[in-house]
Amino acid sequence: MGKLEIEPVPCLKDNYAYLVYDRSEGVCGVVDASEAEPVKQALESRGLKLTHILSTHHHMDHVGGNLALKQAFGTEVVGAAKDAARIPGIDTGLKEGEVFNLGSHKARVLEIPAHTSQHIAFWFEEDRAVFTGDTLFAMGCGRLFEGTAEMMWGSLSKLMRLPDDARVYCGHEYTEANGRFALTVEPDNRDLQARMADVRATRAKGLPTIPSTMGLEKKTNPFLRAQSPEIRHALGLEDASNVDVFAETRRRKDKF
Repeated sequence: MGKLEIEPVPCLKDNYAYLVYDRSEGVCGVVDASEAEPVKQALESRGLKLTHILSTHHHMDHVGGNLALKQAFGTEVVGAAKDAARIPGIDTGLKEGEVFNLGSHKARVLEIPAHTSQHIAFWFEEDRAVFTGDTLFAMGCGRLFEGTAEMMWGSLSKLMRLPDDARVYCGHEYTEANGRFALTVEPDNRDLQARMADVRATRAKGLPTIPSTMGLEKKTNPFLRAQSPEIRHALGLEDASNVDVFAETRRRKDKF
């Protein structure tokens, strides 16, 4: 098995599509094709031909380029089987635990709903990379458009079971804004303080803060840290359930 290369493609205002490819096998996917033109330009500059489109969920800022890219390259579109009606151009629908093969590189599908009712992640275990769409962000999580706090906590808990060295590729460059909020609920978290210094320096250079890792998220992402005594104290929820702590954290972020 050759090396799986992963490169972000900035799209729209703050979205990332991702080229995922193995030159030795002649396979190239794009995860969450927000729009076609930036993806086409990235492919051309690297001498790649698109073979697959992987969609984590149906929002147009993640699937807006599907049809144009499919028409241009004859690609296979892969997405959630349970949301096939809302994924433009879908050819292959996948469910929890099923495996998608990008050449010899295997991605296991994780169903992680709440941002939308049918949202999936692609976990390339051997390549140590997970594409989380708008469910898990660097130091953040998605808004609850079609799900509940309990549903999102279940989805995030599933992702937290991935190994700490799993690289996290999310759908947006929200990291600095997410970190500013995180500091309001856990200001004494030294890992968070150090990470924010790195994030500010990275963004000042105009560079992506993605990928993160699951280990870093567990240390610094307030939406994964419902058990943190400092967060519980800040929210006045010392004796509450993890779901209730998460829900209040999400409510406060919505108003931040």
